[in-house]
Amino acid sequence: MAAAKELRKILAEDRCVLAVGVYDGLSCLTAHKLGFKAAVMGGYPTSATKLGRPDFGLLTMSEMVAHLRYLTDSVDIPIVADADTGYGNPINVIRTVMEYERAGAAAILLEDQVAPKKCGHMAGKQVIPAKEHVQKIKAALDTRKNSDLIIIARTDARSVNGIEDAIERACMYKEAGADMTFVEAPTSVEELARIPAEIDCPQVANMIEGGKTPFLSVEELGAMGFKLAFYTLGVQYAVAKTLERYMSHLARYGTSDGYEGGMMNFEEFNSLVGLEKIRKAEEMYVSN
Repeated sequence: MAAAKELRKILAEDRCVLAVGVYDGLSCLTAHKLGFKAAVMGGYPTSATKLGRPDFGLLTMSEMVAHLRYLTDSVDIPIVADADTGYGNPINVIRTVMEYERAGAAAILLEDQVAPKKCGHMAGKQVIPAKEHVQKIKAALDTRKNSDLIIIARTDARSVNGIEDAIERACMYKEAGADMTFVEAPTSVEELARIPAEIDCPQVANMIEGGKTPFLSVEELGAMGFKLAFYTLGVQYAVAKTLERYMSHLARYGTSDGYEGGMMNFEEFNSLVGLEKIRKAEEMYVSN
């Protein structure tokens, strides 16, 4: 409840809010330590973390909800949670919103892809009729118990039918009551600029290194009129590269001595994960 209210508060400020990608408790703790005000739990990072597989609609709703609970339990940062297609029709969306809200999502993202969905920057996507997604959005809005919970309507129509259809769909979803809309995978700066200019509600932009959309800073997106910017996958790209470098060194030399990639030491890591807090609780409740 408090997280959703906090997200609405920061979105009301005169700037574009940067939501950093998080995919486990450790990434959440790091985001909190570094002062990020919002985070996003994307489908791709979750699939890669839990399954070691791409974002191809392989995870179930219950798996995503369980994962979300780990994130929201670790920090108080508002988390935007990817709910994919809602995992079915509007009746499924009702349960999805109930479960995501109970798990502590500050905002829920619902997209208009045909299930099983794919990452928004992958080829081969299909979209459902816009009127069907309107009903999903209405079901989501009617289901939420906390009016501060933000419902974000995403369209993937740009890659399927072009930017005109994507903007038209987003306008329909706004008219259905969505708090924010999200046109995924525009392919030029010109297309990006059209989105906040032509859709009369707060807009989301998704920045993926190497994706289809021009990669801009949060300041540049804010100047265009966007209110929320996801930087979803870069954190995991960086971690994956670090894992590769460290394990390559370990495999080659049989030791981490001489590794120059940089790492925390034992004490620094224990501080990050809150060992001292656990020690104090142990002294209070266990040692006596």
